[in-house]
Amino acid sequence: MRLFDELTRIKHSSHLMQPNRSFVLALACCLALSTAARDTQPSRPVVPDLASERKPRPLSLAECIQLALEHNLDIQIQRYNPIIDQYTLDLSYAGYEPTFNFSAQKSFNSSPGNFIPGSSVQNPSFVTESANFNPEILGTLPTGLTYDVTGPLSKRIQNSTNTTWSANPGINLSQPLLRNFWIDNTRLQIRLNKANLKISEQALRQQIMATVTSVKTAYYNLIFDRENVDVEATALKLAQQLAAENKKKVEVGTLAPLDEKQAESQAASSEAALLLARHTLVTQENTLKSLLSDNYADWANVTPVPTEQLSAEPQPMNLQDSWRRAVTLRPDYLEQKLNVEKQNVTLKYDFNQLFPELNVTGSYGRNAFNSSFNGALDDIRTDQNDFYSYGAVVSIPIGNSGPRASYKSGKASLKQILLQLKQLEQTILVAVDNDVGQVESTLEQVGATREARIYAEDALAAEQKKLENGKSTSFQVLQLISNLTTARSAEIQALANYNIALAQLSLDEGSTLEKDRIDLKVK
Repeated sequence: MRLFDELTRIKHSSHLMQPNRSFVLALACCLALSTAARDTQPSRPVVPDLASERKPRPLSLAECIQLALEHNLDIQIQRYNPIIDQYTLDLSYAGYEPTFNFSAQKSFNSSPGNFIPGSSVQNPSFVTESANFNPEILGTLPTGLTYDVTGPLSKRIQNSTNTTWSANPGINLSQPLLRNFWIDNTRLQIRLNKANLKISEQALRQQIMATVTSVKTAYYNLIFDRENVDVEATALKLAQQLAAENKKKVEVGTLAPLDEKQAESQAASSEAALLLARHTLVTQENTLKSLLSDNYADWANVTPVPTEQLSAEPQPMNLQDSWRRAVTLRPDYLEQKLNVEKQNVTLKYDFNQLFPELNVTGSYGRNAFNSSFNGALDDIRTDQNDFYSYGAVVSIPIGNSGPRASYKSGKASLKQILLQLKQLEQTILVAVDNDVGQVESTLEQVGATREARIYAEDALAAEQKKLENGKSTSFQVLQLISNLTTARSAEIQALANYNIALAQLSLDEGSTLEKDRIDLKVK
């Protein structure tokens, strides 16, 4: 007995069935084309290389440091501060430059004659012409002595016949003996501006050291990111290879479809990790380029390629020596010591202002009066009519509350600055101690991660052989591939961290310039 009776078929009109046949045929063609198109498309997008269109430029670490010293904008900006402070210091010395004054005046006076009271006698009219010249040089010496040298000269003509010349050249001096004697405002500003110049030089030194450290950090991170891209690419290749092998095994029926999906999932995860690693690499390239250039557009299409390899060369560590170098070389510590020096100078000035003014004064000169100019000069030369004076001027402020308050405020400020110096010293000691521990720790991590990477490679190789012999699973191999990728990345990161830790220790010690043989000369 047959399940379907083909002898008795249902009869349909051919006119009714013809449209249905066309619809079914069209639907089948669409499904076939859709399936073919889906089969020809890749399973996942191709991983783009974000830096493929850029021109590579090989760079050593020394070349990067040199480019940063020449083109880094932070250094260029900071380099102007010593120049500005030098001009400010030069301006302070202008207080000792003498000033020359000169005045000239000509006058005319015509007076009518008049009668003498009580008589008929009339005084004659007269006409007077005069010319006055007054040259003067005045200034202050570094001892606080003020001087004023004058040479007044006048010519007088009366009724166009009587001509007389007179001159009174002389010098006036005033020397303080108490207030403004050992220091005054001009000397105060000079000493403060000298300290400011030294502070700006140390700030420039600090900026150069910080920039060099940033360049080293960016350079070592760039090496890590480039090698990390290779690690992720290798992981993707292994995952894709395993996924392809599993697909073949599934097709021949020797492997479950679940293992194929696990391999494809791992390949997709590896692809995402590679994309992230390449993006991080481009970002790190931009970080390094921003440190090396003052015109980023010139580097936009350039890919910096480090020519050096990461290595871990053990360095002798001595905490006491590092502390000694830090309090000797650190620019910020030296800046704070200069602030203490500035406050001591200010306090010295404030103390001097507590005293009353006691000035010794004196003057000397010669008088000349003659009918001719040469005769007046002869009178001055022969010292026939001289004049002089000497004395003292005392000025005692009643109460003197202003200078006393200023002096007390200066003493409190000095104590505060000394505490800030102590605080900075403690911060430096802690930072250096941490840096030494970081260097030692990362060096140990280099050895440990290297061993972990070797073990991960051996474990993966053994597991792959077991998989080939049917004694393992794809899941275990995928797990070991992930472990190997992590171990390789960790080893490279440990190498980069060790070199970065050494650079940071040099910065906190203040020995970056000496260790990198950078000769800094501030002009």
